[in-house]
Amino acid sequence: MLEVAVRGARGEVRIDAAFTVAGNEVTALFGRSGAGKTSVINMIAGLVRPEGGRIAIDGDALFDSALGIDLAPDRRRIGTIFQDARLFPHLSVRANLIYGMKLTPAADRYVDFDQVIGLFGIADLLDRRPASLSGGEKQRVAIGRALLASPRLLLMDEPLAGLDAERKNHILPFIERLHREIAVPIVYVSHALDEVLRIADTVALIADGHIEAVGPVEEVTNRVDLQIMTGSDQPDTVIAAEVEHHEPEFGLTHLTFPAGTLRLPTLRAAPGTPVRVRLRARDVSLARSRPTDISVLNIFSGTVGEIDRPDGAQGAANVAVVTDAGLAIWARITARAVHDLELRPGAPVHALIKSVAIDSYGAGGLGSARQPGRAI
Repeated sequence: MLEVAVRGARGEVRIDAAFTVAGNEVTALFGRSGAGKTSVINMIAGLVRPEGGRIAIDGDALFDSALGIDLAPDRRRIGTIFQDARLFPHLSVRANLIYGMKLTPAADRYVDFDQVIGLFGIADLLDRRPASLSGGEKQRVAIGRALLASPRLLLMDEPLAGLDAERKNHILPFIERLHREIAVPIVYVSHALDEVLRIADTVALIADGHIEAVGPVEEVTNRVDLQIMTGSDQPDTVIAAEVEHHEPEFGLTHLTFPAGTLRLPTLRAAPGTPVRVRLRARDVSLARSRPTDISVLNIFSGTVGEIDRPDGAQGAANVAVVTDAGLAIWARITARAVHDLELRPGAPVHALIKSVAIDSYGAGGLGSARQPGRAI
């Protein structure tokens, strides 16, 4: 378990952050640019000294201002991956990887060279120099080098921030495999919600140097009061679901979740596979009576909960449909529609969601994951 409670100042941001990472989870340190994410990561890594507080792994203090403990970075056994790969340019890929291994005594190593080569698919890169690698290849090597040091914790500071969408989609499966196959806790820094939904178990939401919420991804991302801190302009709904069965003749997959069944384009995942689903508020329509003879396959009955008219959203309103299971599904509709449908708290209503508009992701790094619009 990682325990973090640190105080300090970095530029204009005052850091006062506390959270824990349990077991071998992936915890996303999530927040907008300038929120203090990198400052916290650098304090954990030992690159920046906090003014006060405590950092410990499995009860072993790395930093404790009360006890006068402040271990040097090379004594913390923490692997850190930055936005830029920071490979040694004068060494081959093989030599860069071996350098990571040499940082740890043989008795403390829990991964071996061949295992990492296979995990990240870099066998054909071993004799090349970093200058000849693509951005995605560099990051795979950098993660492999950090892992070969057999760290007690991996810190990933926006490792995909410098990559285009295609390269991000290529790297994410390797990070998911790392999560599944290697028992090491990970703190993953990001301001991209899609990355968090795809690989994280827990999210620690940071704003202005303070941790505002910590908990399961679905719980934190669905809190409307935190919406502005996530950078979202609307309260999308994130749901934990499971593959129930497929309809190959229609190219559909059925997912089960507390409010019922969702149907969406085929996912290449076996029944029982956990996935996350993101229902974008702008893709949810409402009807007062249950429609028939309609192409929309996903219709959920409920009652109107909160109606929010956000500042700056001219003529728009966010409406929560509370299902019988207690799940709130948010819809972004016009203020005119709220008026014409006579929507008010407690009124019966139906949420309509097009199958082709649903985004799905591997849940907590379990199983393979799908990027929006692509099959798992």
